[in-house]
Amino acid sequence: MALSRVNESPAAPTAGALALQTWRTMMRHVWFKSIGTTAFTWVFFLAYFDLLKHPNGAVTVMPMTALDRWIGFQPWALPFYFSLWLYVSLPPALMATRREIIGFGARMAIVCLIGLGVFYVWPTQVPAFPINWAQHPGFAILRGVDAAGNACPSLHVATAVFAAFWLDWMVPALGFGRRMRCLNMLWCALIVFSTLATKQHVVVDAIAGALLGASVAWATRPRPPSRFARAMQTAPSH
Repeated sequence: MALSRVNESPAAPTAGALALQTWRTMMRHVWFKSIGTTAFTWVFFLAYFDLLKHPNGAVTVMPMTALDRWIGFQPWALPFYFSLWLYVSLPPALMATRREIIGFGARMAIVCLIGLGVFYVWPTQVPAFPINWAQHPGFAILRGVDAAGNACPSLHVATAVFAAFWLDWMVPALGFGRRMRCLNMLWCALIVFSTLATKQHVVVDAIAGALLGASVAWATRPRPPSRFARAMQTAPSH
């Protein structure tokens, strides 16, 4: 099934045809994608929570900035914070071959391993904010599961930025245009903002996370960029 071809200008597919093509792509290797994503997340959190509960040495409290104080606490941002788990699963879900899926997972693992390595060498946490978390049940659950440690770099931001780069590279081959690329950037920006607005991170954490995600994405980017298009063209349509 061809969504786009290099050096050709086919007529733009209708919304219905594009939706059908996207759905078929998502259904390819659906069990491989589902099990792989679940296993990756499970292994990551085993390491993440072990470091969270058993920091290697004294824990550094990250400094607040004027921007942190200006943003303040924004409860409405919580759904965008949780949306990361859907967002980072989109690139593999939209890939047509197992090779692409494994390649993406290996690159994402680099982001996570670097972050976990920094957490081990330099344990950090966010400062205590004067917020009565008991008045916000959703936040009380979040704070109970994802405590104040493992702050810098923010892996929430790093993985979101990493996924944003990949989705931006994939959009043309999937048949989508500028609007989808803008939506992708907006969603990523809201996730990054949510880490500050929910007080899970401070600005320094977010900047470090963004640099980590962007650096690994760019250093390991697929070459040539048309690789996704060729994968979509050669994949079977069943």
